[in-house]
Amino acid sequence: MEDLSMKRFLISLFFIFTFSCFAFANDNQTINWVDTVWMIVATAFVMLMTPAGLALFYGGMTRTKNILNTIGMSFMSYALASVLWVIILFSLAFGHDVGGLIGGLDYIFFKNVGINDIQGTIPKILFAIFQMTFAGITLALISGSVVERIKFSFWIVFGVLWLIVVYAPVAHWVWGGGFIGKMGALDFAGGTVVHINAGISGLVLALLVGKRRDYGKTAIIPSSLVLTVLGAGLLWFGWFGFNAGSELAVDGVAVNAFLVTNTSAAMGAITWIVIEWLIAKRPTMLGAVSGAIAGLVAITPAAGFVSASASLLFGILSGIVGFLGVFVIKNRFKYDDSLDAFGVHGLCGILGALLTGIFANPEINNLGKGFLYGNPSQLWIQLVSVVITIVYSGICTLILFYIIKIFISPRVDDESELKGLDEVEHGERGFNL
Repeated sequence: MEDLSMKRFLISLFFIFTFSCFAFANDNQTINWVDTVWMIVATAFVMLMTPAGLALFYGGMTRTKNILNTIGMSFMSYALASVLWVIILFSLAFGHDVGGLIGGLDYIFFKNVGINDIQGTIPKILFAIFQMTFAGITLALISGSVVERIKFSFWIVFGVLWLIVVYAPVAHWVWGGGFIGKMGALDFAGGTVVHINAGISGLVLALLVGKRRDYGKTAIIPSSLVLTVLGAGLLWFGWFGFNAGSELAVDGVAVNAFLVTNTSAAMGAITWIVIEWLIAKRPTMLGAVSGAIAGLVAITPAAGFVSASASLLFGILSGIVGFLGVFVIKNRFKYDDSLDAFGVHGLCGILGALLTGIFANPEINNLGKGFLYGNPSQLWIQLVSVVITIVYSGICTLILFYIIKIFISPRVDDESELKGLDEVEHGERGFNL
């Protein structure tokens, strides 16, 4: 009887707490504390993606002698973005619009971002922190194109300038009141701002830095696919915060974003595995996780706009496009995109942005209406936003590379590359074997 009474008490306490939260949220027309709690959790999810998820995913695919250097590039990308976001990036991305091109200096050093300021239904400071995590992972994604031969010092300087010159303006254009958002482009959680931006910059940087010395000459064996699979699992988990969190509220759109994110990832993994089975006669776990990431990338711009049935197609097409990017396009043009940042993030980001213009369903979200629902102009708008991002990101990366090169050589010498960047750049070893 005592156990039963305790259970009833706990259940009653739970319902009292739950309804009181909703009552408080409804009484207060400014801050909704249910939304706020969810956004704190979602922000933590996205933070986990960079210094843990992506670091392990990338690190496991590189050789043993370079694993710490690879992990360090992701880890420090998040650290750099975190500091720069407070100093100036948030202001440039989300400050008052200046000509549709850049944000003003309203929020420099987080000035005017008080603990009582509101953004929608959540504290503005929480919105700023959530957006900060996006900047961190975007820079880290680029590193996948140039690991195992770029100098760590070059990467740090490049990262600082790239965040200021490339990431902040593009984020403002799409999300901060800039001209791409005003023309009606749909990017729910970062297909354009994050994945196309990073994928194109990664490709340009890889072409400029040049191939690894032994690329195409000797087998490049990953240090630990176990770490890569673990990293992919953390990325998949964190992506729920990435996409569902981008609604900035607890509602049906957020729940739908959660569902389609998972469905597209799963379908991408299955599609990639099937292709491998048909072509190579064996499925690989690297293929499975690559397909899942491809599916996650493609659904990112569409997560708040498309149905579950459409997300199956997103997963199938992203699995195909990602596979072609990694094994056909890269081999055809002979460039060394080390960990396929362009092949997976760049190409699948483009795919997702265009598919959003076709499948955006006004019954899911009245802010988006695609080609199939009577708005053919949306596909054109999506295409224009993709082209603008590609051109801007590519040109700026090119310019930044040659400016930094005047002061810092971009790549290590042959002896250092042979010995490994862990020892040469950091004086450490990832594995003491």
